[in-house]
Amino acid sequence: MSFVAFGLITNLYIWPQLHVVSPSSALTALVAIHMYRFVGLGFLVPGVTSPTLPPAFAGPAAWGNLVAAILALVATVALRADASWALVAVWIFNSWGAADLLYAMVNGPRRLAPAGPGSLAAMYFIPTLVVPALLVTHGLIFWVLLHT
Repeated sequence: MSFVAFGLITNLYIWPQLHVVSPSSALTALVAIHMYRFVGLGFLVPGVTSPTLPPAFAGPAAWGNLVAAILALVATVALRADASWALVAVWIFNSWGAADLLYAMVNGPRRLAPAGPGSLAAMYFIPTLVVPALLVTHGLIFWVLLHT
């Protein structure tokens, strides 16, 4: 449902705006929301997730998201400063960020199934709400980059 909802939001509000703003402005808006990916560190916080959450999932998910957040921060600042290397920073961020999410989507079910339902505990909103929105924005960023 999150993919459907965010797809509809994208179709109604985001996609039309990508065509009326500069590529730099579009990329800034799309990349900036990824600066919040530090929230993935919650996978490492005792009590936020179940003790049954496998470290083989939690570690890569947490640290991969933190790296993505830092890369998004650098790319956003570079875009706003109109730095000559801004597009390179966006490519690096978007490649890392998309790969990180795709890895978690493959690694997650394999690692989480034996842990049983509820192992994500309070972090369940990440794969159910946040990841679909982030994946859609990664696709939009690639689209803008390839059409710039």
